[in-house]
Amino acid sequence: MPHPRALQPRPAERLRVLRHLDPWLEGASRNRGLALGLATLAAAAVMGVSEVAFRGADEALKVSQARHVARNDGLRLRELLTDAETAQRGYLLTGRDDYLAPIRLAERELPSVLARLRGQYASSEWEALVADASRRASEKLSELQLVVQLYREGQDTAWQGLVETDIGREKMQAVRDAVAQLDQHELVQIASERDAVFRSLTYGRIGTHGLTLLSLFGLAVFLRRNEALHRARREHAQELALERDRLDGEVARRTAELTELAHHLQTVREDERAHLARELHDELGALLTAAKLDVARIRRMTRTQAPEIDERLGHMSELLDQGIALKRRIIEDLRPSALSNLGLIPALEILTQEFAQRSGLQLSLELVDAPTNEAGRLALYRLVQEALTNVLRHAKAKHVRVSLNEADDWLQLHIRDDGQGFNPEAVGAGHHGLLGMRYRIESLGGTLQLLSAAGRGTLVLARLPRAEPEPEPEPPPATMPGDLGGPIR
Repeated sequence: MPHPRALQPRPAERLRVLRHLDPWLEGASRNRGLALGLATLAAAAVMGVSEVAFRGADEALKVSQARHVARNDGLRLRELLTDAETAQRGYLLTGRDDYLAPIRLAERELPSVLARLRGQYASSEWEALVADASRRASEKLSELQLVVQLYREGQDTAWQGLVETDIGREKMQAVRDAVAQLDQHELVQIASERDAVFRSLTYGRIGTHGLTLLSLFGLAVFLRRNEALHRARREHAQELALERDRLDGEVARRTAELTELAHHLQTVREDERAHLARELHDELGALLTAAKLDVARIRRMTRTQAPEIDERLGHMSELLDQGIALKRRIIEDLRPSALSNLGLIPALEILTQEFAQRSGLQLSLELVDAPTNEAGRLALYRLVQEALTNVLRHAKAKHVRVSLNEADDWLQLHIRDDGQGFNPEAVGAGHHGLLGMRYRIESLGGTLQLLSAAGRGTLVLARLPRAEPEPEPEPPPATMPGDLGGPIR
């Protein structure tokens, strides 16, 4: 993987670019400060004018809204009493209780309406008028209730006499007159507040237009003063474009060289691993097997004559078995034979099974057989191998889940553990395992994501494009030279 420092321009090139930039940067810095000051001043002025206009209009609208509420309450008072009086007459004529609904509504709403009116006109010149209207409205409602009660009790003379008097009409007329005066007063005040809103908006409009024109004038002056600077900027931009194109070409060339070198080193590394695995298998395997055969012959010759020697030879045979097992494990780590002979799925099953035995962790597998080429199989195998090694060294996990599936022509490999997790952004230099895993996957056209957080475990997600399957390899022979590992008698 190319190092970031290798992609940067040389110091002499950076110095030459900075020298070209110096005049433009100096002029741009001065004009930027002037433009920022003028823009800040214009913005503050526009905001101030707008804020003053808004506050004036908002205050006028609030007052107008309160007057609308007061006007509506007065009209509601008159409406409730009128409906209640009409309902009383209908009830007296028909005797039907459904005519009494407006009276009951007045009984419920009239106290709150009167309370709001008294609160709205408190400490004003209309306070006495509102208090008198409230008293007469309450008396009118009480009169209506009394007439209904006398009618229900059958006291016809009493309720008829009460209705024929002019007391109720006078009270009702007084309420109507008071409501009419209040309504006329509120209409006049609402019109006045509407004029105040219009004046406030007009002042804000004039101020905004004036400041806008002033800002445009300042912008024109600013642009005229910077015309020469922009001309120089275009010339420098052309020079910088040429320099940038040259540097981009240099960076692309170096990146291609380093990428090719990294790929070559990775290929050489795998070839060296395969060569070392073959040498260990052929040479060391033959030596260990021959030594085990010799020990077995000596044990047969000395078993009845010297029990102590037989015991020592048995221990030596066990050590040779352990050496052969160690040799096998080293060979499988260097170049897994199961991957070449059996395929990716059996190789991953063997790898995870041996890892579980060594580490004591719980592993769960969900593997779907999907077509891959040799490079893809090796990349996925090495990824699982590196991820399990990191889990064992750092994660402090108890369970690891490995899944391989196919979706939308992509192979997806998930490796999740329930360990302590870490911050991927805080990984310092020297952690080449993760960098190598990422490069190996990306060199095959795939992607690698590492998701982790403290206390939430780690998820390694790799995606590779689906490849055409290769011909099935021939099955390995039943026994291979140098792999004699069972007990020999």
